[in-house]
Amino acid sequence: MYKKQPANDSTINIKTYNNQHLNAYADSTDTSKVIGFAIAPLYKKQPESPLGNLMADCMKLYAEKLYNKNVDAAFVNFSGMRAYIPKGDITIGTIFKVMPYDNKIVLLSIQGNIFRQFLDHQASLGGWPCSGISMTIKDKQAIDIQINNQPLEDTKTYTVAVADYIANGGNQCTMFKGLLQLNKNHLFRTALIDYIASFTKAGKPVTATIENRIVYRN
Repeated sequence: MYKKQPANDSTINIKTYNNQHLNAYADSTDTSKVIGFAIAPLYKKQPESPLGNLMADCMKLYAEKLYNKNVDAAFVNFSGMRAYIPKGDITIGTIFKVMPYDNKIVLLSIQGNIFRQFLDHQASLGGWPCSGISMTIKDKQAIDIQINNQPLEDTKTYTVAVADYIANGGNQCTMFKGLLQLNKNHLFRTALIDYIASFTKAGKPVTATIENRIVYRN
Protein backbone atom coordinates (compact mmCIF):
# COMPACT_ATOMS: atom_id res chain seq x y z
CA MET A 1 0.00 0.00 0.00
CA TYR A 2 1.21 3.47 -0.84
CA LYS A 3 1.25 5.85 2.11
CA LYS A 4 2.28 9.39 2.87
CA GLN A 5 5.70 9.82 4.43
CA PRO A 6 6.79 12.70 6.67
CA ALA A 7 9.80 14.78 5.75
CA ASN A 8 12.97 12.99 6.82
CA ASP A 9 16.39 14.50 7.38
CA SER A 10 19.14 12.31 5.92
CA THR A 11 22.02 11.82 8.37
CA ILE A 12 25.32 10.01 8.32
CA ASN A 13 25.07 7.04 10.67
CA ILE A 14 27.05 3.89 10.09
CA LYS A 15 25.19 2.09 12.90
CA THR A 16 21.97 2.06 10.90
CA TYR A 17 23.76 0.14 8.19
CA ASN A 18 23.04 -3.29 9.72
CA ASN A 19 20.11 -4.75 7.86
CA GLN A 20 18.62 -8.19 7.42
CA HIS A 21 19.02 -7.88 3.63
CA LEU A 22 22.81 -7.58 3.79
CA ASN A 23 24.93 -10.36 2.43
CA ALA A 24 28.25 -11.61 3.75
CA TYR A 25 30.15 -8.75 2.09
CA ALA A 26 28.22 -6.07 3.94
CA ASP A 27 29.76 -5.95 7.41
CA SER A 28 29.26 -2.47 8.86
CA THR A 29 31.94 -3.07 11.49
CA ASP A 30 34.64 -3.36 8.82
CA THR A 31 34.60 -0.56 6.27
CA SER A 32 37.93 -1.82 4.90
CA LYS A 33 36.29 -5.01 3.58
CA VAL A 34 36.80 -5.30 -0.19
CA ILE A 35 33.55 -5.95 -2.08
CA GLY A 36 34.61 -5.39 -5.67
CA PHE A 37 37.23 -4.21 -8.14
CA ALA A 38 36.92 -1.31 -10.59
CA ILE A 39 38.98 -1.72 -13.77
CA ALA A 40 38.71 2.04 -14.39
CA PRO A 41 37.66 5.02 -12.27
CA LEU A 42 33.89 5.39 -11.97
CA TYR A 43 33.53 9.15 -12.10
CA LYS A 44 30.54 11.43 -11.59
CA LYS A 45 29.61 14.05 -14.17
CA GLN A 46 26.55 15.68 -15.69
CA PRO A 47 24.51 14.94 -17.65
CA GLU A 48 25.68 11.30 -17.51
CA SER A 49 28.56 9.33 -16.04
CA PRO A 50 29.63 5.72 -15.39
CA LEU A 51 29.08 6.08 -11.64
CA GLY A 52 25.68 7.66 -12.17
CA ASN A 53 24.56 4.88 -14.51
CA LEU A 54 25.80 2.22 -12.09
CA MET A 55 23.89 3.78 -9.20
CA ALA A 56 20.70 4.41 -11.15
CA ASP A 57 20.67 0.84 -12.47
CA CYS A 58 21.14 -0.37 -8.90
CA MET A 59 18.24 1.80 -7.73
CA LYS A 60 15.91 0.40 -10.39
CA LEU A 61 16.93 -3.23 -9.92
CA TYR A 62 16.65 -3.22 -6.14
CA ALA A 63 13.40 -1.26 -6.15
CA GLU A 64 11.91 -4.01 -8.32
CA LYS A 65 13.28 -6.68 -5.97
CA LEU A 66 12.15 -4.94 -2.79
CA TYR A 67 8.63 -4.15 -3.92
CA ASN A 68 8.07 -6.95 -6.43
CA LYS A 69 6.89 -4.44 -9.00
CA ASN A 70 7.93 -3.33 -12.46
CA VAL A 71 9.67 0.03 -12.16
CA ASP A 72 9.49 2.34 -15.16
CA ALA A 73 12.41 4.55 -14.20
CA ALA A 74 14.83 5.27 -11.38
CA PHE A 75 16.80 8.39 -10.49
CA VAL A 76 19.70 9.36 -8.24
CA ASN A 77 20.13 12.84 -6.86
CA PHE A 78 23.37 14.06 -8.46
CA SER A 79 24.30 16.32 -5.56
CA GLY A 80 23.92 13.36 -3.17
CA MET A 81 26.83 11.56 -4.86
CA ARG A 82 29.66 12.82 -2.70
CA ALA A 83 32.68 11.05 -4.21
CA TYR A 84 33.79 8.88 -7.11
CA ILE A 85 35.03 5.27 -7.12
CA PRO A 86 38.75 5.08 -7.97
CA LYS A 87 40.30 2.32 -10.04
CA GLY A 88 41.17 -0.71 -7.94
CA ASP A 89 39.65 -2.35 -4.89
CA ILE A 90 36.22 -1.09 -3.82
CA THR A 91 35.62 -1.27 -0.09
CA ILE A 92 32.55 -0.71 2.03
CA GLY A 93 34.25 2.50 3.14
CA THR A 94 34.43 3.62 -0.49
CA ILE A 95 30.65 3.35 -0.76
CA PHE A 96 30.17 5.30 2.47
CA LYS A 97 32.22 8.09 0.91
CA VAL A 98 30.10 8.00 -2.24
CA MET A 99 26.84 7.81 -0.25
CA PRO A 100 27.27 9.14 3.30
CA TYR A 101 23.55 9.81 3.74
CA ASP A 102 21.00 7.30 5.00
CA ASN A 103 18.66 7.63 2.02
CA LYS A 104 16.11 4.88 1.49
CA ILE A 105 14.69 3.44 -1.74
CA VAL A 106 11.05 4.42 -2.24
CA LEU A 107 8.51 4.06 -5.01
CA LEU A 108 6.22 6.76 -6.30
CA SER A 109 3.21 6.30 -8.54
CA ILE A 110 2.97 9.51 -10.57
CA GLN A 111 1.06 10.91 -13.50
CA GLY A 112 2.99 11.71 -16.65
CA ASN A 113 2.45 15.46 -16.32
CA ILE A 114 4.01 15.42 -12.82
CA PHE A 115 6.80 13.21 -14.15
CA ARG A 116 7.47 15.81 -16.84
CA GLN A 117 7.74 18.54 -14.18
CA PHE A 118 10.31 16.43 -12.36
CA LEU A 119 12.34 15.90 -15.54
CA ASP A 120 12.23 19.62 -16.35
CA HIS A 121 13.48 20.33 -12.83
CA GLN A 122 16.36 17.90 -13.32
CA ALA A 123 17.12 19.45 -16.70
CA SER A 124 17.35 22.89 -15.08
CA LEU A 125 19.99 21.43 -12.74
CA GLY A 126 21.99 19.79 -15.55
CA GLY A 127 20.51 16.28 -15.46
CA TRP A 128 20.55 13.44 -12.92
CA PRO A 129 21.61 9.79 -13.17
CA CYS A 130 18.71 7.74 -14.51
CA SER A 131 17.72 4.24 -15.55
CA GLY A 132 14.85 3.14 -17.80
CA ILE A 133 14.64 6.53 -19.46
CA SER A 134 16.37 8.66 -22.07
CA MET A 135 15.96 12.33 -22.84
CA THR A 136 17.57 15.42 -24.28
CA ILE A 137 18.17 18.66 -22.40
CA LYS A 138 17.69 21.84 -24.40
CA ASP A 139 17.38 25.32 -22.91
CA LYS A 140 17.28 23.67 -19.46
CA GLN A 141 14.16 21.67 -20.36
CA ALA A 142 13.62 17.96 -20.94
CA ILE A 143 12.61 17.01 -24.50
CA ASP A 144 12.47 13.81 -26.54
CA ILE A 145 11.63 11.88 -23.37
CA GLN A 146 11.45 8.11 -23.76
CA ILE A 147 10.31 5.77 -20.98
CA ASN A 148 11.15 2.16 -21.81
CA ASN A 149 11.56 3.29 -25.43
CA GLN A 150 8.09 4.86 -25.50
CA PRO A 151 7.27 8.61 -25.47
CA LEU A 152 6.24 10.03 -22.12
CA GLU A 153 2.43 10.36 -21.89
CA ASP A 154 1.05 13.07 -19.62
CA THR A 155 -2.05 11.05 -18.70
CA LYS A 156 -0.29 7.75 -18.03
CA THR A 157 0.73 6.60 -14.53
CA TYR A 158 4.38 5.66 -13.99
CA THR A 159 6.17 3.83 -11.19
CA VAL A 160 9.35 5.67 -10.30
CA ALA A 161 12.10 4.82 -7.80
CA VAL A 162 13.93 7.61 -5.98
CA ALA A 163 15.48 8.23 -2.58
CA ASP A 164 13.10 9.15 0.24
CA TYR A 165 14.80 12.55 0.50
CA ILE A 166 13.71 13.36 -3.06
CA ALA A 167 10.26 11.77 -2.65
CA ASN A 168 9.67 14.02 0.35
CA GLY A 169 10.42 17.16 -1.67
CA GLY A 170 14.16 17.52 -1.13
CA ASN A 171 16.36 19.39 -3.62
CA GLN A 172 13.33 21.48 -4.59
CA CYS A 173 11.37 18.46 -5.86
CA THR A 174 8.18 20.07 -4.62
CA MET A 175 6.10 18.30 -7.27
CA PHE A 176 6.43 15.12 -5.17
CA LYS A 177 5.38 16.53 -1.81
CA GLY A 178 2.23 14.87 -0.52
CA LEU A 179 2.27 12.06 -3.06
CA LEU A 180 1.61 8.54 -1.86
CA GLN A 181 4.73 6.39 -1.68
CA LEU A 182 6.00 2.93 -0.83
CA ASN A 183 8.84 2.86 1.68
CA LYS A 184 10.28 -0.30 3.25
CA ASN A 185 13.11 1.65 4.93
CA HIS A 186 15.79 -0.11 2.89
CA LEU A 187 18.95 1.94 2.59
CA PHE A 188 20.08 2.71 -0.93
CA ARG A 189 23.67 2.43 0.29
CA THR A 190 22.96 -1.14 1.42
CA ALA A 191 21.61 -1.96 -2.04
CA LEU A 192 24.65 -0.43 -3.74
CA ILE A 193 27.06 -2.47 -1.61
CA ASP A 194 25.11 -5.63 -2.40
CA TYR A 195 24.96 -4.71 -6.10
CA ILE A 196 28.73 -4.20 -6.32
CA ALA A 197 29.34 -7.44 -4.42
CA SER A 198 27.17 -9.25 -6.99
CA PHE A 199 29.76 -8.42 -9.68
CA THR A 200 32.43 -10.07 -7.53
CA LYS A 201 30.27 -13.10 -6.86
CA ALA A 202 29.88 -13.50 -10.63
CA GLY A 203 33.64 -13.26 -11.10
CA LYS A 204 33.40 -9.90 -12.88
CA PRO A 205 34.96 -6.48 -12.32
CA VAL A 206 32.69 -3.52 -11.65
CA THR A 207 32.14 -1.54 -14.84
CA ALA A 208 29.70 0.98 -16.27
CA THR A 209 29.64 2.97 -19.50
CA ILE A 210 28.10 6.07 -21.04
CA GLU A 211 24.95 5.12 -22.97
CA ASN A 212 23.61 8.55 -23.99
CA ARG A 213 20.71 8.27 -21.58
CA ILE A 214 20.81 12.06 -21.28
CA VAL A 215 22.38 14.37 -23.85
CA TYR A 216 22.61 18.12 -24.27
CA ARG A 217 21.38 19.92 -27.37
CA ASN A 218 22.10 23.55 -28.20
